[in-house]
Amino acid sequence: MKHVEKIWAVLRLLFGWTFLWAFTDKVFGLGFATEPGKGWIDGGSPTYGFLQFATKGPFAEFYQSLSGSVVVEWLFMLGLLFVGVTLLLGIMVKLGALAGMALYLSFYTAGFIPPEHNPFIDEHIINAVIMLGLFVTVPSEFLGLGKSWKRQALVRRYRCLV
Repeated sequence: MKHVEKIWAVLRLLFGWTFLWAFTDKVFGLGFATEPGKGWIDGGSPTYGFLQFATKGPFAEFYQSLSGSVVVEWLFMLGLLFVGVTLLLGIMVKLGALAGMALYLSFYTAGFIPPEHNPFIDEHIINAVIMLGLFVTVPSEFLGLGKSWKRQALVRRYRCLV
């Protein structure tokens, strides 16, 4: 295995953990991004505060209209979980990377004002490009279940599940 493939695999694991951690913190209110007692399990909303108060720029009104929507909350949380699990396990990496890219681009457009240090690029765009790299390279065999996953009949038939 080439060194570059190992680097992509490590990026896959790091981003997988980032998404899974965000999901876990929002569910249980572990005190990092979500205050204790305000987790989803406690009846808190994982999206309301951000969508209602932190959105800026030309798309702010659109994102604010989504705040409080149960469907948006479920889609967001399932998205975090899906990206985290697929990237950590190395299964369905293509779909996980696409979902991660969609989440990063939505975060970027939700706060669409020129970033503090650069008028065009911020970490959301950079992370979306890394998700694109994961989509293209599919680094699932090193430190992942990709090798055995790719042998499954369903995956052989539907290559998008790689």
